[in-house]
Amino acid sequence: MDKLHDIEAVSFEGDCMRLVVDGTEHVFALQGISIRLLHASPEQRTNYEVSPSGYGIHWPAIDEDLSIDALLGVHHDLPRRASRATDPAR
Repeated sequence: MDKLHDIEAVSFEGDCMRLVVDGTEHVFALQGISIRLLHASPEQRTNYEVSPSGYGIHWPAIDEDLSIDALLGVHHDLPRRASRATDPAR
């Protein structure tokens, strides 16, 4: 399975999170994306896990998950299912 994103770096400065994803730097104000991260200690913020698929980031100490697609505003087209009229299996 291909990775959705290559999450290269996660860091914090003040009340902002800096991500380097797929070679591009993004900076997010924590107030707009996660109240839990906003109020987390520096130790809690740096204790994160990147999903193997590149889908998102998890902070176990504060039970927070962020989707990279949601942060970047990426929408994927889902494959369409065949309708009943055209599906030979039905």
